[in-house]
Order: sequence, then C-alpha cells, then structure tokens
Amino acid sequence: MKLFTIFGNPVSHSKSPRMYNKCFKFYNLNNYCYTRTLLENGEDIIKVFKELNITGASVTVPHKEWAYKLADEVRGIAKDIKAVNCLVQEGDKVIGYNTDAEGFVESIKEFNYQSILIIGAGGTAKALSKMFKHADVLNRSENRLKDFFTHTTYTWDNFKPKKYDLIINTTSAGLSDDNLPAPKEILEELFEDAKYAADVIYHETPFQKLAKEYGLNLKDGSDMLVYQGVLQFEKFVDFKINTKEVAELMKSVL
Repeated sequence: MKLFTIFGNPVSHSKSPRMYNKCFKFYNLNNYCYTRTLLENGEDIIKVFKELNITGASVTVPHKEWAYKLADEVRGIAKDIKAVNCLVQEGDKVIGYNTDAEGFVESIKEFNYQSILIIGAGGTAKALSKMFKHADVLNRSENRLKDFFTHTTYTWDNFKPKKYDLIINTTSAGLSDDNLPAPKEILEELFEDAKYAADVIYHETPFQKLAKEYGLNLKDGSDMLVYQGVLQFEKFVDFKINTKEVAELMKSVL
C-alpha cells in the first residue's frame, strides 16, 4: 500500500482525498490511498511523514513554511517562496515542491487584470507574489511583510485604499470562522473599484459574500485546488498524465 495524505490544521474540510482517490482509481492504482492528517505542530511534519511511511503529501495552512524548513531538499519555485505545499518521498529523501502559484494563475486565466492586491503574508501569498511581481501586499501586521521586500506593502493601519482590478485573499479567514481577511471598511472601499476577487478557500466565506454584494466577478479556490492538485498528482505517480483528463476527474468530485 502506498499512502498519501494532506497535512493541515484544520483539515477535516479538505476535499483532496476525494480528488486523488478518484484519480488513483481511474489509473488502476489500487494500492494507492489518500487520506487526511490533522497536524497541530508543524515542527513534526517530516517526522510524522516518515513515521507513517507516506509516499507523498499535500501541505495546507498553517504548515507550508515548516515543510519548507524541514524537507530534505526543496526544488523549483518553492526555494524562492520559502513555502512548500507538496512533499514527495524520492529515494531516501523527502523533497519539497510548491504548486500553488501555477495552479492559481491557471485558475484565473480568463480574468483581464492589470493591478493586483494580495491580502495576507503567509506561504500562499509568497507563492503568488513570485508570479505577480507588481502586486501590492496588505497584511494585518508588519512583521511578515519583510519577506515581500520587492513589493509595495501595507498594514491595516497605514493602508489607504486605491483602485485595484483584482483582490486576492490568501489568508485562512473564513476557513473555519466568520472572519474577514481585513477590516470591512477597507474591503468595501476596495470592492467599489475592483473588477475581480479571488479567494484561495473553496467554500463560501464572508470575503466571497461581500465580493458578490459588490457585483465582482469572483473565483473561489476550487479551480486553484484542482490545478495545483493536477501538478501534485503527477509528482505522486511519477508518470506522464493527461492533465486535462485529471483536471476533469478532480472537478467531478468537488
């Protein structure tokens, strides 16, 4: 049996097991199984990975930065982002990758935007900042903004809303609570002038509800989940896949 999992906290909401197990079945990988692992302490991620004899894992909030720090080797864009959302056992090493950025860009390909505001400063925000080099970044506090030194950054206290075409929420606000990712008055001013909103969370959140009230063209995290998942699936199975076929299989169970 080859075991795959998703590490997160919370993780009970994750639809990843449905997606990957559907694809394993399609490819007749009958000895492959994907499950969820609630991990409270990110420092334990590689230890638990090895203890459970896991072949590959997805990593979600809040453990992407721990996965980066503790993987035996980090490859690709994850080295620049300093955040890992995919772990794969390759030989005697646990290798870290990041598929968030490519997955997100694919998910909003029909949007026509110029100016972008990223809300949040965690692992996903770092990933997107590498793809959207001219985006501004807004975060509650200043401490984590030091990682975005090539971007214009703001805290809630010093931010003066201006026109952005696309507002992206990368925080966990609304994942398991009713919180907004920034003060409502800031978001309302932003949404007055914006065209598009995108949320990395794939169930409806207060951020998404507010964006709808302002008539924005909205993307939740479902397509990002699928497209980054397709990239991870290929790393898990280690053979060339039909990406469109796998994407459709994953979408069919969401």
